[in-house]
Amino acid sequence: MKNENNDYIEMIQATPKLHSKKCKFLAFSIKILLQYTTVVAGILAWCVYDYFIGGAVLLLAFVIMGIIRSKLRNSSIPLSQREYQYNDKGIADWFVSQELCLDDK
Repeated sequence: MKNENNDYIEMIQATPKLHSKKCKFLAFSIKILLQYTTVVAGILAWCVYDYFIGGAVLLLAFVIMGIIRSKLRNSSIPLSQREYQYNDKGIADWFVSQELCLDDK
């Protein structure tokens, strides 16, 4: 009897490097939007309305940005690598390289 050992580790792709200024700017813009939209929305609602509404908008923006971050992550990162943790810069780089800047590779 032959014992076949199928234990192997798949090689993962590195986070793509962006080369053109347009692609780097798009990735930077998406990263900034993912990081700061929640806080900015909460502060604006607090200044315009009230601290209670500001807190509610902050919580709602947190949920909405989590959904957007999840959609960007799942649409651009390869299936075998979705179990790994990515920060906002990594998600933005993957999304821009896979969806917006296909000619930059």
